[in-house]
Amino acid sequence: MKHPIRFIGAGPGDPELITVRGMRYLQEADRVVYTGSLVPKQLLRYCKKGVKLHDSASLTLAETHALLKDGYAAGEHVVRLHTGDPSLYGAIGEQIELLDADGIPHEVVPGVSAAFAAAAAINQELTLPDISQTVILTRLGGRTAVPGKEKLATLASHRATMVIYLSVQQIEKVVQDLEEYYPQDTPAIVAYRVGWPDQMLVYGKLEDIAEKVHEAGIKRQAIIMVGEVFRIQGPLGKKVKRSKLYDETFSHQFRDAKKPE
Repeated sequence: MKHPIRFIGAGPGDPELITVRGMRYLQEADRVVYTGSLVPKQLLRYCKKGVKLHDSASLTLAETHALLKDGYAAGEHVVRLHTGDPSLYGAIGEQIELLDADGIPHEVVPGVSAAFAAAAAINQELTLPDISQTVILTRLGGRTAVPGKEKLATLASHRATMVIYLSVQQIEKVVQDLEEYYPQDTPAIVAYRVGWPDQMLVYGKLEDIAEKVHEAGIKRQAIIMVGEVFRIQGPLGKKVKRSKLYDETFSHQFRDAKKPE
């Protein structure tokens, strides 16, 4: 019997932040192909004895595909283990395209992305009433370009909560682009290896976050979070304006409004 290739989101680093389904598939796996430079080894403890482990950090797309294809042909339970959530900068599209060309079935198991793990780490809501109801997940263009309409400075015009991936090595450029629309005193937080034992959270403002990042020695595996929500709530913040959801004067399908006393 042949089994589908399972792409699993490993989460941000904490082994307990993988989904129950993802953990179960890891426990069943006969072969696991994972990126050793990003996926913590602790997750592999869920695997059974004798599992075939393949670190894909130094492999090409064709070499990775060959491992998946060989495992499928042998009737193995094959897992492709990705960091975070596979749908976000996971490069799963090109892998799935090759599987489809070979008629190999597959499924994707979502994972916790660093943006949400970081928000949890600082007890922070990314959307707040009258402050921001939009979260932009993006990256700075580099060797992998971004479409012209998605340039960081263009997205900054919305002044929404912004989470910037894969860009901390160009923190000065990030700040320069954001300052076209965000005030210099806009709160900024850099979350390094969130969910890992050496997790680091750097708090600052656009005007000083680059300096603080350099002082901390952060050069990779970090996200940059910027927006007014971080001024209103959390370690940097003030009181939160309450939502309508629990307002006693607000009615909805499951509750009638109460008259103010």
